[in-house]
Amino acid sequence: MIGTRGVPAAYGGFETAVEEIGARLVERGHMVTVYCRGSDQRVPFHRGMKLVHLPALHLRAAETLSHSALSVIHASVTTRPDAAFVFNAANAPFLPILRARRIPTAVHVDGLEWMRDKWSGAGRRYYLGVERLAVKLADALIADAPGIASYYSRKFQAETELISYGTRIVRNPPSERLAELGLEPGKFHLVVARFEPENHVDLIVEGFSESRAHYPLIVVGSAPYAAAYTRRVQEIADADSRIRVLGGIWDQELLDQLYTNALTYAHGHSVGGTNPSLLRAMGGATPVLAYDVEFNRDVLGEDGLFFRSAAALREQIDHAEHHAPQLEKIGQRLQRRAEQKYDWDDVASEYEALARRLTQGASIHTRRRHSEITASGDSNRTIPTPAPTDSRIS
Repeated sequence: MIGTRGVPAAYGGFETAVEEIGARLVERGHMVTVYCRGSDQRVPFHRGMKLVHLPALHLRAAETLSHSALSVIHASVTTRPDAAFVFNAANAPFLPILRARRIPTAVHVDGLEWMRDKWSGAGRRYYLGVERLAVKLADALIADAPGIASYYSRKFQAETELISYGTRIVRNPPSERLAELGLEPGKFHLVVARFEPENHVDLIVEGFSESRAHYPLIVVGSAPYAAAYTRRVQEIADADSRIRVLGGIWDQELLDQLYTNALTYAHGHSVGGTNPSLLRAMGGATPVLAYDVEFNRDVLGEDGLFFRSAAALREQIDHAEHHAPQLEKIGQRLQRRAEQKYDWDDVASEYEALARRLTQGASIHTRRRHSEITASGDSNRTIPTPAPTDSRIS
């Protein structure tokens, strides 16, 4: 598994997916190697997964790419896996290295990165280019949301594997650590996000500041490369004593208790697919106030409460504090939805099945050539049948 910060997961959705999927694959008898960067604890194994720690350039545009390049080279020369999962289409330029070593590869294409405000000019052109490159070079493309799958089908006529994330279902959540922050269960609102324009943290704090809320808004997150945006969020917070900006919280136990004990979770993400932070709130039966875009509606269904403006969010915050029993029922329905649709065991099974198909020679390019041959009426060419392989995958 290549292209993330690695495990133990303490940063984002990709890392959580790698840990939860990888650990389950290990339990099923497979050998899993995860490439890691930036870890303070350079342990050789975690939950049965072998960890390879490699360096990276600490520059905004080069950190992920430099680490992924080293990871791909190491995997190609040293590990020689039966199949590789590469996370983030930005890493597509390194796929030829894997192809040269005949390592079948699936690329998790993530969201539509080129739409983010932080990328413009060359950065935006790069992300648009790597989408096309991933389609051209990967044996399989993984989309975590119907909207992403539709985008690749519409733009590239490319087939994708629709595999979402999972989440943990938490009932009767503990709350003793909230006292460390001076909080009580059900008596605070929460937002957890990187401070980027597409995550609308500024809109959320602005809407909250205009509300008549009695309970505080807890803001968890930061952005190492968005100083101006962070200042805007902080300025709004400084003017309202009810808003508390805590920065990044890497203590997962404490973060779990925030997610599962909040009165509401405000989710402003608008670019990308299925968001793990959103699923985490749902798994904890927390009512969600979400920015109104296709991706969030796909996940929340009819039980999401949606906003597009600070004024709309203000009304929802005010309503939530006066209708707690109604909000509790909404949270319970969201939890049931998460349990039915976003189960890590199911996700791991889909990754396992895809890995098996890849090791047996399956490829979107093979299927595409077969479709083209069938359409052209050329009956003299056949698609070779893959040879059977060992059922254990590394």
